[in-house]
Order: sequence, then structure tokens, then C-alpha cells
Amino acid sequence: MTTKVYISRVRLMKIVMKISLTIIFASADYSASGQVLQVGAAEVKITPPVGSVMGNSYGIAVVEGIEDHLYAKTIVLEKNGTITAFVACDLISLPHQLVKETRELLEKQTGIPGSNLIMTATHVHAGPQLNPLFWDAVGGKPKEKSKKYTHNLPSKIIESIRLAKKKLQPARVFVGTTKQNSINFNRRFLMKDGTVETNPGRLNPEIVKPTGPTDPELSVVYFESMDAEPLATLVNFALHVAVRTGDQITADFPGRIASVLADIKGKEMVTIFTNGTSGNINHIDVTQQELFESREESVRIGTILAGNVLKMYPSLRKVETNSLKIHTEPVKLPIPDIQFDKVEWATEVIRQYGDPENPSSFSDVVKAWRVLDLIELDEGLQARHAVTTTVPLTEDGQALMSEVQAITLGDELALIGYPGDAFVELGLSIKEHSPFPFTVVSEQSGNGVLSYVPNKKAFSEGDYEVRSARIKPGGGEIMVEAVINMLNDLR
Repeated sequence: MTTKVYISRVRLMKIVMKISLTIIFASADYSASGQVLQVGAAEVKITPPVGSVMGNSYGIAVVEGIEDHLYAKTIVLEKNGTITAFVACDLISLPHQLVKETRELLEKQTGIPGSNLIMTATHVHAGPQLNPLFWDAVGGKPKEKSKKYTHNLPSKIIESIRLAKKKLQPARVFVGTTKQNSINFNRRFLMKDGTVETNPGRLNPEIVKPTGPTDPELSVVYFESMDAEPLATLVNFALHVAVRTGDQITADFPGRIASVLADIKGKEMVTIFTNGTSGNINHIDVTQQELFESREESVRIGTILAGNVLKMYPSLRKVETNSLKIHTEPVKLPIPDIQFDKVEWATEVIRQYGDPENPSSFSDVVKAWRVLDLIELDEGLQARHAVTTTVPLTEDGQALMSEVQAITLGDELALIGYPGDAFVELGLSIKEHSPFPFTVVSEQSGNGVLSYVPNKKAFSEGDYEVRSARIKPGGGEIMVEAVINMLNDLR
């Protein structure tokens, strides 16, 4: 090697080293100035005690045991001075008072603005009963235990957020979707007599066809540290978390998903399940005989979804996180006319619901609960939330005050908080019209309970979900439009 060549190589090495050091120090400055996305994830148990009231929307059973725990699971995101929290709770829904108190505590204890929080419920049916009306139907010690449990929920959710915030670190984000067609089915059917029926039964010869589609899209958002350590996986799929009921507390199939992924990716990774719009979607295939009891079916579904996620990890696509934005948009939803002379009747129906000697019919309970959710009380908001978990009414009592929310990362990823037990058509419409190529819609979000949110077409078809709805036809589409407008502004 000549002296000239040697000197040239030394100079080249020095230049490479200088460039490398410049990149390293620039990266450090970049991170320190808040330009790099920071992510933290954590979970806190929110399992209700044995002896409290549990159940689905109308459940008045008493908890006999804990099969597996329920959690509040949180992802905190921070970038360029913006910080936001996304929390999924293993609950059937989010009472307005719970959301309100959690947002207030959030600001006081963490400094994160309450408006920068998106909360969502997995819609688990084998969890705690959160409605005071149904506590009253049971009464006694179970009622007192449920009151105490619900009172402590905001602080537990905040603890999950606080822990996630404490773990903030530079991170990368990856996304992907796949199709899973074998486990979710539209549960509303056109019958031969021209009526529409919800869950008409397996192998029912009177069934003509489903009245709507499903959403087979399984969405995954994966967060990892800069040294490729798993931080969190967000799994979204449209399927009623109602495989399990009874008197044993369980997170149902979302719990199984988390368990399987933890075995592979490590227990430090937080797995968050959010439900897509599944108000008219469940796990029952009416063309087949029942093959599994509910626990087996729950495990089967969770294992299938977890397997899909595991297959997706290698092919997930990295998202450019050049910005972080969050927005909440208030929405007024007109309500149907209420027969105020029915209030006394409705109160008595709910009171008798738990009476073994003189029980109210389920049909009457559905009607009565709807009436009591839509009347304004002279005593004000505090009195209203002693009997309902539903969002507040407007001052004129003609509409419910709801909201839609979005967190966006860069120009590609949007996480949507959509309220209520929403029909699948509404979520599909949001995805179709979203300017963000990867849009995740999580129902049971917003500022509190809305009950069922059918699409406009379903109102003329009737049956259970429509009888339960607290909004007029078109309310779901009003919120879809609000989401699309919000996303266009954020984009």
C-alpha cells in the first residue's frame, strides 16, 4: 500500500467517524427536544370483588368467583409538547360520571389535559354492573360493594396512566391488517315473514339472510423501543365481547389474546384490545350447530385472533410519526319523543326486575330503562347520574351531548373513539372515507354511555337494538360525518 493511498484511507475514516458522531449527537438532541415520539404502556387491575353485582347490560347476578382479572390498559404518547393517553378498560361501557371524574383527576395528578384522554371499554359482558338502577334491583351488600368499586375506578385508571407516563421512552410504531372471516357474524336476520330478528337461533329454518355485513378486518398497532423491545400491541376487531356471561368474572376472549401474546412477546408487553363497531355483530354462526360451550368458545376465538396477530408481526409496516395530534368534537344527538306519563311505570318495572316473586319481563325492562335514561330531572345532573350512566341531555332536553375523538400519528395512522354499541356499517363508513390509510375505530368511547347506535336503515327494520336506542334515526351517521370532518381537519 502506498503512503498516498494510506493517507487517503485515514482521511476517509476520519470523515466517516465525524459524520457518525454528528448523527449520534444530532439524534440525542432530537430526542431531548421532544422531536422523537415517546411511548409508555402500563396496566392496572380493575377486577370487581366477589359479592358485587355483575353482568351484561341488564345483569343483576352476584359475582361468585374470579376466573381471570380485568384491567385498565394504557398507552401514553408524547411528541413536540403534545401528550395524550389512550385507555382501554375491561368494562361493558363507560358511565358518563366515570369519564368526567377520570378526566378531572388526570389533569390534577398527571398534568395531561383531560381533553387529551381517549377512554374505551372492551364491552365485556362478564364484568361488573355499573348502572345504579340495577344495583338497586339487587340491593344489600352486593349494591354497597358495587358502589364502592365504581367510586374507586377513576383512581385505578389514573394509576394506569401515571405508570405509562413514567415509562415514556423513544419508540417506533408499526401497523398492519388482516382478514378474519370465521368468527364474527351479523346477528340481525330477515325472516320469512318479513320481520327482522336479532339472534333467531341456530339452524332456524325461518331465516332468509343477514340484514347487514360484518367487518372482517383485524387491525394491529405495535409499539417497540428503539432497541426493538416490545412495549405494547393494540388489537382491534369488531366482535361483541359477549361469549362469556354467568357469575364468574372474566375478560373473555380479549384476555386470552393478551395471555397468548404475553407467552411469545413477554409479560412486560401490554396487549390492549379495543372493539370495532359491533352492535350488530356477535360470534354465533346460525348455519352451524353449537360445538363448544362458552368458555371453550371464548378460548378458541381469543387463540385464533392471537394467532393472526403473531402471523402479522413480521410483516407490520413502520409508520412515520412526524406529528401527534388529538381532537375531541362535541356532537348533539336528537332523542325520540318520551312519554313522560310512563316515568312512574318505568320506575316500578326496574324496581321489580330483581323480585323473584313478581319479576318484570325483559321487554318491559328494555322499554323502562330507555325512558329513565332520557328524562331530565329537576334536581340536576348529579341526580340524573344517580339513576343513569348515559351522557347528559342538552338544556332543552331534546338531544344527548356526546362526542367523537381522534388521535393521529403522522399522515397514516388514526385512532378513533366512537361512542355507544355502534352498528358495523358505521365503522365501515368511517374507514372507507378516512383520509388516513390506517384507521382504527374503537366503540364504547367518548364521554359516556349511549346504548345502541344503529345505522339509519336499521330503524325501519326494528327489533331489540332499535328498541334500545336512545337516539333518533340518523344519529349514528351524524357522528360518522363528525369523525370524517375531524380527520380531514387533522390531516
